[in-house]
Amino acid sequence: MNEFTLRPSQEAILAYTGGKLGISAVPGAGKTFTLSALAAQLISSGAVAPDQEVLIVTLVNSAVDNFTARIGQMIEQAGLIPHLGYRVRTLHGLAHDIVREKPALAGLEERFQIIDEREADLIRREAARAWLQTHAEELLAEYRRLDLEDYQLGRVRRDHLPELVESLALAFIRSAKDRRLTPEALRALLDQAPGPLPLAEMGWAIYADYQRALTYRGAVDFDDLIRLAYHILETDAEFLARLQYRFPYILEDEAQDSSRVQEDILRLLAGHGNWVRVGDPNQAIFETFTTANPRLLRRFIESKADLRAELPVSGRSQPAVIDLANFLIDWVNREHPAPECRDALAPPYIQPTAPDDPQPNPPADPQGVKLIGRKFTPEAEVTAVVESLARWLPEHPDRTVAVLVPRNTRGVEVIEALKKAGIEYIEFLNSTSTTRAAAGVLGSVLAYLSDPSSASKLSRAYQAWRRAWRELASQKGLYTQTAELLRKCRRVEDYLSPQPGRDWLETVAESLPPADEGDALLQELEEFRALVRRWQGTTLLPIDQMILTLAQELFTEPADLALAHKLAIVLRQAANDHPGWRLPELTDELALIARNERRFIGFSSDDSGFDPDRYCGKVVVTTMHKAKGLEWDRVYLMSVNNYDFPSLQPNDTYISEKWFVRDRLNLEAEALAQLDALQASGEYEWYAEGQATVAARVDYVRERLRLLYVGITRARRELIITWNTGRQGEATPAIPLAALQEWQENRPPPA
Repeated sequence: MNEFTLRPSQEAILAYTGGKLGISAVPGAGKTFTLSALAAQLISSGAVAPDQEVLIVTLVNSAVDNFTARIGQMIEQAGLIPHLGYRVRTLHGLAHDIVREKPALAGLEERFQIIDEREADLIRREAARAWLQTHAEELLAEYRRLDLEDYQLGRVRRDHLPELVESLALAFIRSAKDRRLTPEALRALLDQAPGPLPLAEMGWAIYADYQRALTYRGAVDFDDLIRLAYHILETDAEFLARLQYRFPYILEDEAQDSSRVQEDILRLLAGHGNWVRVGDPNQAIFETFTTANPRLLRRFIESKADLRAELPVSGRSQPAVIDLANFLIDWVNREHPAPECRDALAPPYIQPTAPDDPQPNPPADPQGVKLIGRKFTPEAEVTAVVESLARWLPEHPDRTVAVLVPRNTRGVEVIEALKKAGIEYIEFLNSTSTTRAAAGVLGSVLAYLSDPSSASKLSRAYQAWRRAWRELASQKGLYTQTAELLRKCRRVEDYLSPQPGRDWLETVAESLPPADEGDALLQELEEFRALVRRWQGTTLLPIDQMILTLAQELFTEPADLALAHKLAIVLRQAANDHPGWRLPELTDELALIARNERRFIGFSSDDSGFDPDRYCGKVVVTTMHKAKGLEWDRVYLMSVNNYDFPSLQPNDTYISEKWFVRDRLNLEAEALAQLDALQASGEYEWYAEGQATVAARVDYVRERLRLLYVGITRARRELIITWNTGRQGEATPAIPLAALQEWQENRPPPA
């Protein structure tokens, strides 16, 4: 280990020889390096026998590669074979290893398959929509606002209710599996319940349908893998003992994102007592979206660990950024207006490096931190950020910069503005704008072909075909007039298949002036009619061949054609998995990708791990959640208002509380509370409606405070924070931002 320079806090951790050790690490403290060094030391010191391995469990696949490379390098420098003595896995990878060794104990065939998230989403959506077909009115009668107008109610039924039920089903099924509850066990609990639990009944029905579909396929999802791995370890003592011997030391990375069942699995494997857990509870930002529970790591560090340590020193950020992050911890602890949220952040504070540190902090620059108090509309905020980037980029071609947004949709707006300004950008969202555009074009055509009598969909298909004309001054007028004429076509069949006396084009020709403009319109309509007739012939083909045939008509760029090929594969798989699906359902799947609601892996190397330093002089646009673990020289944090960062104040609103649900209930939280009630024992109070919604607000506020902390600590040299008034013009600066501004204005200048 002599080739690596260690900080004193890292040296203290490398003195570890055994026991339960809990480590709190601040952003940029080098926890990956420290865990790698600890693994290498345990191996090179002889603490691990030739038939044993140090097990390292981390969160994502890119971290697996990072750990593997680091540990191998350290072991090789110690004179040992670089790939022996350790195993690095994600929790899902570890669970897969366990289940593959003992599939029969999990009730699986030897050749069981694992479905990916995309396919799981499709099956769950199908189960949710099947439930809605027979229970929508019942759900609305129970939970809708009574003052909704008829047109609002129609929109809810059509657009919002399916989305709500699908989201609720995802949370309910994941939570049930994290508690190791099968549909059968859940049904037994519901049958014994002392009172009605309608949301839990809904969750159970969709869960049971979803699980039946998996069983029919002989498949499991990722959550099943973890649940079944625990079941195997719990029921086969001999197998568990073998694994405990095989892995005499367990090192857990990103432990703030552990779930209940993850902690249970690692506790079983660490029966020998050698378990190191490292993480930063201040960076626990996935609780809203997953079964992660940051309280588990805090509880372990405070009361379960034999040993405790900190990694408080970070060379990532300049002192002004560090001071801002540390003040946020202090303010939350002492002054947050909601006392129940004051535990959202906690020490250790970030400490700058010593003067002789090999990775020192960037130079101090108080002017590098700008908290903008100006009141922006959402559009003006985007304009201000893009104009700032246009000034900064030419002078800093060798530096990295990122714009971090709370949600993907805001990121798309930033990207469109960067594109118009001619600024190079790197998109790091659910799917790239190129993918969304290709999916949108194909989706518009498929939407028409699945509803061929719709004039509005025919018009949108035309606009997709002639999309390039929107930006051409010479063609824009013809494009606009043609699209409008098609939209007003009363009987589409009179246009596409005219009969004597029923020819829409003849009617249109009579109303046009006999001039060049009129001739051009008729020619354009005739050309498009011939094209649509060819499109209609593709509906007889299998969906993948249909997509590829349409792509030849719609795209010329190789990248678009390649994406169309990949989309064709996705839709073919969806059609195979869902034999009852027809064109409307397959079109819906494309629409999800086009709206950026489904992650679609493209051809970028970033899918296996994003490296900001590869993009000097270009603007990376991503969400604050996806930015975790990354860093840039200059960072913009946008939309820091009381909608995206509420503080439990009377005028705050919450994205999880849908406008059409009565009493501002968070139905997802209420469903999980009903699940809690089913498992309650002793003196636990039976479910009371509304309590879970209030508790969910508190948890959400806590998580958004941690998200703000994460956003701040992505910046190395410069940090700019802005806010906007929201779509309705009613949002105000987030209270934490106002506190940071006041502190910055009143703090004494540096000595």
